[in-house]
Amino acid sequence: MKIREQEITLPTSMVGNYPNPRWWDAHFARNFSGDQLPPDAFDREALEDVIVALVRDQELAGLDIISDARVQADDYAEQAVYYYYKRMGYDLRGGQLGFPIYSRLHAATIKQEIQRRGQMMVEQTRALKRATNKPIKVQYTGIQVLAQATNDLYYQSSRERAMDIAKAINEDILAVEALGADFIQIDEFTWPYGFEDWAIEAFNRAVEGVTRAKIVVHVCWGNWGGTPAYMPDETAQAGDIFDLTARKGPTPGDSTYVIPKAYDAKIDVLNLETGGRRRDLSGVGSILKQYPLPKHVQYWAGVIDVKSTITETAAEVAERIREILQFVPADQLGLTTDCGLILLQRYIAADKLHALVAGTKIVREELAHKAAAIPV
Repeated sequence: MKIREQEITLPTSMVGNYPNPRWWDAHFARNFSGDQLPPDAFDREALEDVIVALVRDQELAGLDIISDARVQADDYAEQAVYYYYKRMGYDLRGGQLGFPIYSRLHAATIKQEIQRRGQMMVEQTRALKRATNKPIKVQYTGIQVLAQATNDLYYQSSRERAMDIAKAINEDILAVEALGADFIQIDEFTWPYGFEDWAIEAFNRAVEGVTRAKIVVHVCWGNWGGTPAYMPDETAQAGDIFDLTARKGPTPGDSTYVIPKAYDAKIDVLNLETGGRRRDLSGVGSILKQYPLPKHVQYWAGVIDVKSTITETAAEVAERIREILQFVPADQLGLTTDCGLILLQRYIAADKLHALVAGTKIVREELAHKAAAIPV
């Protein structure tokens, strides 16, 4: 993949959240608003320092693309959902969510027009640009996710709600692109459970006008707490840890629920959870044979299981990559974690990043050796 005019074979990056330093979580993360502050402000200095710390972990591991790590709160739900609601005029009170896999979260309430009422990822991007000379990736929660998790007391239709969310996110994305972000990632982690009839339209509205940054859509199965993916049925109760063996009906949604529909989105990269505990369930190999990856789209495969405290060996990661290379060409393949690493201890998360890079290095050398052996 060409990144900043340099060809990188099997580029590496991490997805989503990373464990914050505890000094940041103890105070600053709980009060971070996203607003611009004076250069000598205490909280701005803290933001720049925490980004430096998390960039260092990624650079020491050897990642090719450095992510923002989502420092804007001290827990996943705040980072990925409620933080955005605050910036769009929501009231953070509401009932429990209606879909079982995330039923422990509550829906925020909207009683007015959804607008971008403050910066979302702009200050994080500025700090990230200051902290590294490597390519950077800035991440947003998906439009369908945010629209579905809304207790709506204002809009007449879910489409109207989604399109206004997309417009608000788009304003921020354009500001982030203008600052020099190389990749902009949108996490649509409810796509495996079904696409709303406006899902692709809203996604495309969110990235409208982006001309330079590469657009990544990340999709994964299960939630950050390790609850496996499943579609609701009569055996599912809100708040339950669901026993898949007791489930009635079809198999839980796999890659066939996402491909080829995701190809309709304006994306440069499709990033799927592939290499963790869902390796035998994702079905990505067979579906890509049926619906080959478009030439203009890269496939980034999650090959690190973020729901396990056991760090993969380099050999294990390399073997997962080799399996994926059976159905994705090397020049269209990148490697990531399955999802965010936030629930792991920081030292374990760092070890997993090192394993990702070490396993990728093994396969890069194998590919280079094969290329050298081919007669010109």
